[in-house]
Amino acid sequence: MDADEVLVSVRKYDGSLHWHHSMVRLGEDEHGVWLGAPVGTVYSKGAGGPVYATREARVMLFPRDAWWTALFQAAPARLEVYCDVTTPARWLHPGEVTMIDLDLDVCRVRDGGSVFVDDEDEFADHQVRYSYPPDVVVRATASADRLRAALTAHADPFGSRCRSWLAEISSR
Repeated sequence: MDADEVLVSVRKYDGSLHWHHSMVRLGEDEHGVWLGAPVGTVYSKGAGGPVYATREARVMLFPRDAWWTALFQAAPARLEVYCDVTTPARWLHPGEVTMIDLDLDVCRVRDGGSVFVDDEDEFADHQVRYSYPPDVVVRATASADRLRAALTAHADPFGSRCRSWLAEISSR
């Protein structure tokens, strides 16, 4: 693995692998750690699940001690911003980051900028299936509410901040 390469390993609450892929470390700022994925980056779902390559440049933000991660996608992706409500990202070492996906997603559509919360039904189902503790449910719900407000307001890092990171990975 290249020194700038980072394995992103997303799991479900029961520990099963959800998504995994490599990204390039771009840098850090007041919002957290930024990783990038150029066009053609391979993503894998689960252990032995489907594999696909990206059609657009992407960057991810891993904020410090927050209950979410953010994916910013260049055109032609329909969704400009896709936030996963997760447990705080844990850096196992500089080349690997992991977190638990808590199902709720907060997204902003590229054209028109509408914001919506997705997978609320999955979140309700998994609260029972995986026995989410009450504090996890409260934190996840509060995080989704804060993300919805921030994405609607285009507040940074969901405003212009991600554009320089997208430009950097697009030029590679």
